[in-house]
Amino acid sequence: MALLDPLAATTYADWFATLADATRVRLLHAVASSPSGSVRVGDLAGQLGISQATCSHHVRRLAEVGFVAVDKVGTASLVSVNPACCTGLPHAADVVMGTLGSRGATPCCPEDLPADVTTRAMTDDDLLRVLEIYAQGIATRTATFETEPPALEALRDRWLPGHRWVAEANGVVVGWTAVAPTSARPCYAGVGESTVYVAEEARGRGVGRVLLHRQVTEADTGGLWTLQTSIFPENRASLALHHGAGYRTLAVRSRIAQLDGVWRDTVLLERRRPEE
Repeated sequence: MALLDPLAATTYADWFATLADATRVRLLHAVASSPSGSVRVGDLAGQLGISQATCSHHVRRLAEVGFVAVDKVGTASLVSVNPACCTGLPHAADVVMGTLGSRGATPCCPEDLPADVTTRAMTDDDLLRVLEIYAQGIATRTATFETEPPALEALRDRWLPGHRWVAEANGVVVGWTAVAPTSARPCYAGVGESTVYVAEEARGRGVGRVLLHRQVTEADTGGLWTLQTSIFPENRASLALHHGAGYRTLAVRSRIAQLDGVWRDTVLLERRRPEE
């Protein structure tokens, strides 16, 4: 087996050395967990119970290796997580530990699933609601390269028969998932491109977990041996959701395509059926 490239090893070692300080780990977590996406240095110092000078020192060290970005807004310094860090750091850990692209992962645990959300097979009668939820995802600019919703027929015809599902709460469709073929060649009949979307008003309730649990368990029993998907690195919630359902990061595809005239990266993830 080929050893890790020396340049990559040096980069990863610098990253891990930076996080060898517990204060920096707490600081990075505080920034990454901020609902607003950015935090003032003064506020960070208060949260961590350290002086502003000490906080500024640790912020500079995190910025030097690319974990955070610092922007001046008036007299304040705003700290935000570098989106590439969200995938680059887990990717590095996976590479070092030899688990990158590992096979055989189980779906998310049933006890994690909310009891008030159910799933069922998608019907053509659901397509208008499905398209509405998809349009909400398009509007975020963190879910897909598409900029306009497709026609209903075009959306329906993308997916494999028997591999499209909706989630319901209180009788209302609040999310959906579907799998599209990756190739017309027979040898790839068991490989699908998966998609999942949750309605704006239902996010944060575990709807995505329910949908992915249905998606991967049905794939395992329905003739699919590989599921793959591409996610923007900024979409940390979706990355965490898929990792919890047994997907593994394969690669970060740098500047893979443009969205609204801006080059964007994507993270390529894959889930293999356990016995494959």
